[in-house]
Amino acid sequence: MQELKQIVDETIKALEEMKRSGVTHVTASKEALEEIGKPLPKPASAGWSALEAETKACKKCGELARSRHSVVFGVGDPRTELMFIGEAPGADEDEQGEPFVGRAGQLLTKIIEAMGLKREEVYIANVLKCRPPQNRPPLPDETANCLPYLQKQIEMIRPKVIVALGATALRTLLDIQIGITKMRGNWYTYRDIPIMPTFHPAYLLRNPPAKKEVWEDMKAVVAKLGRELPLR
Repeated sequence: MQELKQIVDETIKALEEMKRSGVTHVTASKEALEEIGKPLPKPASAGWSALEAETKACKKCGELARSRHSVVFGVGDPRTELMFIGEAPGADEDEQGEPFVGRAGQLLTKIIEAMGLKREEVYIANVLKCRPPQNRPPLPDETANCLPYLQKQIEMIRPKVIVALGATALRTLLDIQIGITKMRGNWYTYRDIPIMPTFHPAYLLRNPPAKKEVWEDMKAVVAKLGRELPLR
């Protein structure tokens, strides 16, 4: 990313110099324009595999390393435009090694499909990669230990939009303490990536009327991606 920033800065500097010299426009070949229009390369498989291996070998949190069955790295397409981030694995996720596979995960899958996407077309991860005992909230030191892995995932995926599922994901990414109820439905930014906070699917299982609000949030996400909702 630093190399890309340097190229951009040098290009801007050169264009400004040309402008001062009286140049009013430049020409470019069709091939050059097509090259500019190509998307940036997504994560190399070797680098992604190395990150997954590093994450799964982590023992920074002694209690979690002792009690876990699995390190739940994430699931989906690392070349996606849309990333969902939740709090931590639950019992089903810890057993299967995949995030959002229990009742809350089944609901999330339905939401993704209603958006006109498939589960395997997005990427789903959590702030914590290991299940906290009894599904307790993550402790501050656990979040601090695990956050670099999530940050690397985001950096390598470079999604167009992030959906923060629940307060823990939102607070971790934006380093704020405001409740999810006040922030959901509004756009925020994490390292130049738009973030849409919304309620966690587990909350929707306890409070079904909130599904309407989440659906409004997801419609905004679909629009931000430049897509259209499927006909219903």
